[in-house]
Amino acid sequence: MDTGNCSSLTEFLLLGITDNPEMKVFLFSVFLVVYLINLLTNLGMIVLIRTDSQLHTPMYFFLSHLSFSDLCYSTAVGPKMLVDLLAKNKSIPFLGCALQFFIFCTFTDAECMLLAVMAFDRYKAISRPLSYAVDMSSRVRSQLLAGVYLVGLADALIHTSLTFHLCFCGSNEINHFFCDIPPVLSISCSDTQVNVLVIFTIFGFIELSTISGVLVSYCYIISSVLKIRSAEGRLKAFSTCASHLTAVSIFQGTMLFMYFRPSSSYSLDQDKITSLFYTLFIPMLNPLIYSLRNKDVKEALQKLRNKILF
Repeated sequence: MDTGNCSSLTEFLLLGITDNPEMKVFLFSVFLVVYLINLLTNLGMIVLIRTDSQLHTPMYFFLSHLSFSDLCYSTAVGPKMLVDLLAKNKSIPFLGCALQFFIFCTFTDAECMLLAVMAFDRYKAISRPLSYAVDMSSRVRSQLLAGVYLVGLADALIHTSLTFHLCFCGSNEINHFFCDIPPVLSISCSDTQVNVLVIFTIFGFIELSTISGVLVSYCYIISSVLKIRSAEGRLKAFSTCASHLTAVSIFQGTMLFMYFRPSSSYSLDQDKITSLFYTLFIPMLNPLIYSLRNKDVKEALQKLRNKILF
């Protein structure tokens, strides 16, 4: 790449969601409530799992890190978006833009892999209950978690380095409410074919491997559940997986639509709506899905409420 014609760009301008002043106030109110619920429920889930000994199991260990990932990538985007809805100056420093994307990419990748690890955990718990404690020991859990975050960090570093070493010699206006790769690439005056290829290769590999891991795990789970003689036992086994399957379907479905649809249907305005869903609403939904459908979490919440009241 010839960097001789690159301008010394120091900041980007985020165009945001809308230019309508009345809509801005309404959207700020809605998204502020959503973000606060997101913050409260995810922090609450982490604290609840850490403080209640009944929830000190592999499944809840990974669930606490799922809440941590949700909290991190939504916080990388949400507060800046809320400020920009009311502020006149929507600029973001060049390095701040790179850092925002790096954090966002790290923890969305981590969430993809955590969902696959949680499916593996459910497979071990249902298909191999006698050896579950050994198979998912604290050492194994720590190794799996380290792998999740290392892959997320490595992928984010690759994409961030490739994207923010491009030339930006024209407009610095990003038609989005945060520094995602597609809108940043669209204002670069460099050849971005390598970047697009890397996105599809690395992120495609992560998506393919995690979705395959979930599907294979659930094939074994279904096979094991069908061998259970009592209808009550089968229902109990399936109910432990219902929340996880719901979370996987919502998150992976949104990510596949966002990054792997045909280029002919690509629209930055449409991307804003989709991005809002997975940056703010999915992190809010995950703890609600797990708490509303989970008996252990409900009991832990009841005990915590009793401690606070009495």
